[in-house]
Amino acid sequence: MKMPRGGRLFLATCLGSLFVLVLYFQSITKPAEAGLKAVTRPGKSRTSPLQTLYNGDQQLELLAAHKSLQGRRELLEQACLSHTRKRRVLSPEDLKHLIVDDMHGLIYCYVPKVACTNWKRVLMVLTSDGRYTDPLAIPANEAHVAGNLRTLSEFSVAEINQRLRSYLKFIFVREPFERLVSAYRNKFTRRYNTAFHKRYGTKIIRRHRPNAKPEALEKGDDVTFPEFVQYLVDPRTQREEPFNEHWERVHSLCHPCLIHYDVVGKYETLEPDAQAVLRLAGVEGMLQFPTSGKTTRTDGHMAGRYFKHISPFYQKKLFNLYRMDFMLFNYSTPEYLRT
Repeated sequence: MKMPRGGRLFLATCLGSLFVLVLYFQSITKPAEAGLKAVTRPGKSRTSPLQTLYNGDQQLELLAAHKSLQGRRELLEQACLSHTRKRRVLSPEDLKHLIVDDMHGLIYCYVPKVACTNWKRVLMVLTSDGRYTDPLAIPANEAHVAGNLRTLSEFSVAEINQRLRSYLKFIFVREPFERLVSAYRNKFTRRYNTAFHKRYGTKIIRRHRPNAKPEALEKGDDVTFPEFVQYLVDPRTQREEPFNEHWERVHSLCHPCLIHYDVVGKYETLEPDAQAVLRLAGVEGMLQFPTSGKTTRTDGHMAGRYFKHISPFYQKKLFNLYRMDFMLFNYSTPEYLRT
């Protein structure tokens, strides 16, 4: 999106003040009283998901879910107040992970390795005008094609602010080290991920494996988890380029201390949390969130097995790198860490 002269500073100012305004309105006033409008579709007007969440006229099932989600919002807000001292300037580039559904008044910040493929499938169904009806009928690679879904970065400053004010904003998070191990397993232990092996594996082996064999330097397809950890904590890594989105910290992808998320879902309670979002959007009878068919999901026990081979020195450095995600989303320090 081409920004007008001075647009970056204006956007930063708007988003910074907007965060405070949204917090104020949503914690003290109902969205309707704060000037929020119902989502309108051709020939149809209905209560927006944001109004449904904050108006208090929800069904009993939704009220129970709302109580849990409200607790997470409050914990996140407190953590942001406690652990962030200065606001960083937000630019359109920072909004590329926020997917917009104008038909249902939704904004979703996708986090790789936290069911984002299925959420993208669901949003493709919701925004397709009937072209798609079954999320699981959409191939996984098609869900990630740029242009299939609109992101907030594509809109003008005024349009960005209007959507941030009036749409239900939601995010799904995961225990940071379980997400990290899941990313490692998917990108470095699967033979079909040759692009990641070439792009990252060869660099990791060249830098962190003494006396590497020529074949390993050429293919990059046998990166070990300790080598991956060394790559992450190496100061040169982030100096050279940003982290890949699959292991970037959630707070860097979605900016939860600058953008107020109305729903913070968790991978650990994925199905009920996803159902709550679909209820708020008024589409629970239209489709279901796809259940995972994975038989070897990365959990705490599996993460512990991988971390067993990481020295306390590197465990501590890695924890410090992901510390903010642990604090913001109320995850405890893993018991298997030897720091």
